[in-house]
Amino acid sequence: MGTPEPDFPARKIVETVRTDNQSGAAQLATRALTLLRQWLAAGEVSPDTLKKLLNDLAGARPSMVPLANAMERVRQSLIGSQDGASAAEQALPVVDLVLEQIASANHRVAEIATTRIPERARIFTHSRSSQVLAVFRLLVKQGRNFSVICTQGSPGNEGFTLARELDELGVPVTVITDAQMGLFVPKADVVLCGCDTWLADGHFLNKAGSYPLALLARAEAKPFWVLADSFKDSTASHNEVTLEEMATNQLGAPAGQHITVRNLFFEPVPVQLISGRISEQGVFSFPAEPGQ
Repeated sequence: MGTPEPDFPARKIVETVRTDNQSGAAQLATRALTLLRQWLAAGEVSPDTLKKLLNDLAGARPSMVPLANAMERVRQSLIGSQDGASAAEQALPVVDLVLEQIASANHRVAEIATTRIPERARIFTHSRSSQVLAVFRLLVKQGRNFSVICTQGSPGNEGFTLARELDELGVPVTVITDAQMGLFVPKADVVLCGCDTWLADGHFLNKAGSYPLALLARAEAKPFWVLADSFKDSTASHNEVTLEEMATNQLGAPAGQHITVRNLFFEPVPVQLISGRISEQGVFSFPAEPGQ
């Protein structure tokens, strides 16, 4: 067995991030930064290899902009770094700072979101979002009485993971197929939705199924709040952004000469369908200004 190439661990990090179909956007950025930190702490890292890894990670998941924004914050903080210190010595505290910024933003979003949840609320959510889960954890910590309706989030079934997490928290949860949204949204008091990317032209990206959920919530006059901290801001429009497509074998669809199978994981949702955005900076209703 030969000696691994110098950039082999870096390439493994990129591949791990690229193939992660379970983590939400903020969680994926945190995971990538944690892997980056472990790599930096493990040994000597050349500045060129570090720069390449940051660039590769930034482009690894185009539908999940927090990853690119986190890597850009690291890269910008390293510009003009002091001479004499190794690349790892310079980068480690920067990575720690960005990790802290993501965690702080996530906690602040949860704090603000809990103020929009009525007592004894039945909360509807789609698939699994780490920011939505942070709200649930905080509601439990506050001693609030609530229950959750969550979709399975096909084909990755991330909603099953959320259901197990809620069960461990002692929160009553009803798990449904994505196709049952129309039956269960009317039973909910409020809808909480995660966000993978907040676009610049009045749309946001999230797991496929979020668009019909927004339409249903509007039809049933249900408050629909999107949890999206500033790490999720993108300068792209919904016509420019890449919608990631995953392996079609996840669907278990039949094969045939005239059969085309598609597995788009993300979709843009127009913001005029939602009640507003909750970020660490406050509550943004449309078209009103942010407020508490």
